[in-house]
Amino acid sequence: MSIYFTKEHEWVKVDGTVGTVGISDHAAHELGDITFVELPKIGAVVTQFGLLGSIESVKAASDIFAPLSGKVVKVNDALDTAPEAVNESAEDAGWMAVVEIADAAELKNLMTRDQYDAYLKSL
Repeated sequence: MSIYFTKEHEWVKVDGTVGTVGISDHAAHELGDITFVELPKIGAVVTQFGLLGSIESVKAASDIFAPLSGKVVKVNDALDTAPEAVNESAEDAGWMAVVEIADAAELKNLMTRDQYDAYLKSL
């Protein structure tokens, strides 16, 4: 399993033909206490860097973008009642959706963990 990041602070863990998507620990920390997560609908078709959902915190509301194109096959319904899971475990239990990957070649548009860490230092 490999993990990749976007400049908008989303991550995708790729396992075969599916990718599990969420926001990075950095993004969760920047947002502060998360109060609501709007998840995509199962069956929704998303495009790379297109809108996947949104997230609200006590500080701000922001959009969540899809790291890869594909079809949403699963969402993390637990976030409906426990959005704070994103704060507690943004890159694990706080995942948001699973996407059936349409084009694995899009991975070249994303950053590895090392590249993302270097990107964060440059901000």
